[in-house]
Amino acid sequence: MKQFIAISAIGNDRIGLVHDLSKTVADCGGSISESRMTALGSDFAMLLLISGNWHSIARIETELSKLAETSGVSIQVRRTAERAAREDMVPYSVDVVCLDQAGIVSAVSGFFAARGIDIGELSTRGYAAAHTGAQMFSVYMIINVPARIHVGALREEFMDFCDQMNLDAILEPVKN
Repeated sequence: MKQFIAISAIGNDRIGLVHDLSKTVADCGGSISESRMTALGSDFAMLLLISGNWHSIARIETELSKLAETSGVSIQVRRTAERAAREDMVPYSVDVVCLDQAGIVSAVSGFFAARGIDIGELSTRGYAAAHTGAQMFSVYMIINVPARIHVGALREEFMDFCDQMNLDAILEPVKN
């Protein structure tokens, strides 16, 4: 029977960090099912969903503990289960771009939470605008809209919300 663990790891950004962790998983017989990895400041952060049989998962837990001690990487491991199919929800992508200001993620996530809409993924980044150099902020989300919600009305409410917050945004179905 397939087992799953979720791993979060963060450490000083260095060449070989991804290899060290992924080699440990592979050497123990595990498989990376999903992952997100990125540099954050001078650190490198990883989130992984690992699958394997009971024995390989137990070995991975032990070996990751050793890796954390020898490499100085902070690693947390948590047993989890495969996410059930969400047939009562429709995935939509949300792209938001605006001048950088405090509270953007809180406001946008609050908009969806107040309507019972699940956020499946979220990523952000700051950057300088091409011609002006103004500090910009970008949010990308995958949301899961319950089938009971009228998407046209949701889109209209969201665009009104974005106008009030001075955000440029797009809400569209996820394209597979």
